[in-house]
Amino acid sequence: MSIANYFTFIRIFISPIFLLVYLHHDYLEINPSLLPYVLLFLLGVSELSDAFDGYLARKYNQVTDFGKILDPMADSIARLSYFLTFTAEPVRLPLALIFIFVYRDSVVSTLRTICALKGFALAARTSGKIKAGIQAMAALTVLILMIPHSLGYLSSHDLQYISTWVVGIAGIYTAYSGVDYVYANRQYIAKLLSLHPAKP
Repeated sequence: MSIANYFTFIRIFISPIFLLVYLHHDYLEINPSLLPYVLLFLLGVSELSDAFDGYLARKYNQVTDFGKILDPMADSIARLSYFLTFTAEPVRLPLALIFIFVYRDSVVSTLRTICALKGFALAARTSGKIKAGIQAMAALTVLILMIPHSLGYLSSHDLQYISTWVVGIAGIYTAYSGVDYVYANRQYIAKLLSLHPAKP
C-alpha cells in the first residue's frame, strides 16, 4: 500500500475518535474549556491528511484506482462524522440538515463506484473541491464558536443558531456540487443506464 493511502486512512481513523471525544469528554476527563482545542487538533490532523495524500500520490507517482476510491470515501466518512457529531449537545445542529450531506455523498459515491466497475471513470469537478473546502471551514467555524461558549461568553442558543446558519450555507453548496457533478457527467450516466445485462 502506498504512503499516500496511509495518509488517507488517518482520516478514517480519526473520525470515530472525534466523535468519542466530543460525546464522552466527561468520561475521558477532558475539561469542557479544553474540548474545543482537542477537537480543533483532531480536525487539523484530518484535514492535513487530506491535503497531503493527494500531493504525495502525484509526487511519487502512486495514483491508483484504489486510492481514487478510498480518498473520497475517507472524505465522506470524516466530514459526515463531524456534522453528525454536531447534532449533539452543545451545538445541536438539526439532524435534517445533515441529510443534505448524506444524500449528496451517497449519490455521488454510488455513481462513481458503479461507473468504475463498468470501466469508465466519472470526471472530478472543481465544485467538489470547493465543497470540501467549504465543509472544512464550516466545521472549523463551529469549533471556534465552541471556545467562547465553553467560557460562558456565547449562549447555547447563539451557538446553535450561528452554527446552523454556517453549516446550512455549506449544505446549500454541497447540494449544488452534487447537481453539478451529475450534470457534468450526464453522458457517462446515460451510458451506464443504457447498459443491459447479458442474457444467460
